[in-house]
Amino acid sequence: MLRSDQILSTVEMIQKENLDVRTVTMGINLLDCRGASVAATCKNIEEKIGALAGNFVKTCNTVSKKVGIPVVNKRISVTPIALVGAGYGREDFVELAKSLDRAATSVGVDILGGFSAQVEKGMTETDRQYIASLPEALAQTQKICASINIASSQKGINMDALAILGHTIKAIAEKTKDIGGFGAAKFVVFCNQPGDNPFMAGAIHGVEEAEAVLNVGVSGPGVIARALERRINSSKGQPLPLDEIAEEIKQTTFRVTRCGELIGRQVSDALGIEFGVVDLSLAPTPAIGDSVGEIFKILGVDAVGAPGSTAILAMLNDAVKKGGIFASKTVGGLSGAFIPVMEDSVLADAVGEGALCLEKLEAMTCVCSVGLDMVPIPGSVDADTISAIIADEMALGMINNKTTAARLIPAPGKEAGDQVSFGGLFGASPIMEVRNAGKSSRFIAWGGRIPAPIHSFKN
Repeated sequence: MLRSDQILSTVEMIQKENLDVRTVTMGINLLDCRGASVAATCKNIEEKIGALAGNFVKTCNTVSKKVGIPVVNKRISVTPIALVGAGYGREDFVELAKSLDRAATSVGVDILGGFSAQVEKGMTETDRQYIASLPEALAQTQKICASINIASSQKGINMDALAILGHTIKAIAEKTKDIGGFGAAKFVVFCNQPGDNPFMAGAIHGVEEAEAVLNVGVSGPGVIARALERRINSSKGQPLPLDEIAEEIKQTTFRVTRCGELIGRQVSDALGIEFGVVDLSLAPTPAIGDSVGEIFKILGVDAVGAPGSTAILAMLNDAVKKGGIFASKTVGGLSGAFIPVMEDSVLADAVGEGALCLEKLEAMTCVCSVGLDMVPIPGSVDADTISAIIADEMALGMINNKTTAARLIPAPGKEAGDQVSFGGLFGASPIMEVRNAGKSSRFIAWGGRIPAPIHSFKN
């Protein structure tokens, strides 16, 4: 039985240090919503989401108030829409996106994810139509997030699809140029995408999941930063071994994760919906004091991106996983440290100072969760270069058997050093320089598939 007394004993500390449950995400299977026409399918989707999630937001708020821990976002993830819309065309998928947007608005959630496809080994005509719909679908909706799994450690990297996506990402940004290319912030490309991730923009309800589940995403970089400051100050100037610092991170993560488990299971019980996983990722926000980048500086790197940054991130990511796994019955999703440039004020400042470049950021993604996340780049960067950047990130995930992703935002009309801001949790940052742009087109033109590594053959 969950020992809530252990969680409640930490609430006072948590409330003072920017800890929150970042999201409670309800996953909903939509495969049975397929109707005889697009209109019928849309109607079925809206009715099912309304029936299952009608009391979702209210229940989250009630439990949050009862326990005293804020739940920042209430979200929905759905079955990858390319499966639900098999055989549909581009305009049909735009209608599905609008339908999902209406459903999300009706039940009051902040975001809905799962406008997605799985194409790691090949594309159907439906997948091509889905991809073609993305610029219009994301421009015409407010709450819809999209993702595509284009690579895996078992299947390799679908370079045919990736060649298309560079153009698609530029088209999404251009369709939303009046708001800085924000549409691209709602689209992410994955390698090894998990089916139980509660975080956006990559949340989906995997086909292996139950009819409906609740997944929780906890956060707390601010809590860990303050815990490390207290531990370092208590040493009275004596240097601390890094293994002791890692232990402090692990124990703090344990307490954070228990809070998420408490919230998730109480909401699950109240709604009568199966509890899924706790994703114990450290997800920063633009708020001061809620930054993963701040932890780098506390641990002795004066500029994020300086030598030692990757080693610190590796230690942080590992300690977070160790503390969280012991704290929860079921851990899943991404579960690690996020480094989304625009969503972390310290990382954004490091970009502006020239300390953090795209190549160093890519190196750091080898040892953390997600990958090149919320990275603004010049709008002039060509589509093939964008595809090639994503290909590099997909290769890291494929070879290392981990989840990686790329959420690149080519800001229309802006160049390196210019500022882009989306507000709220999406944050702001200077545009990152992309070196050697325009020099990868011959590589992308090959197409085909990069084969999976030899370690994929384990059966």
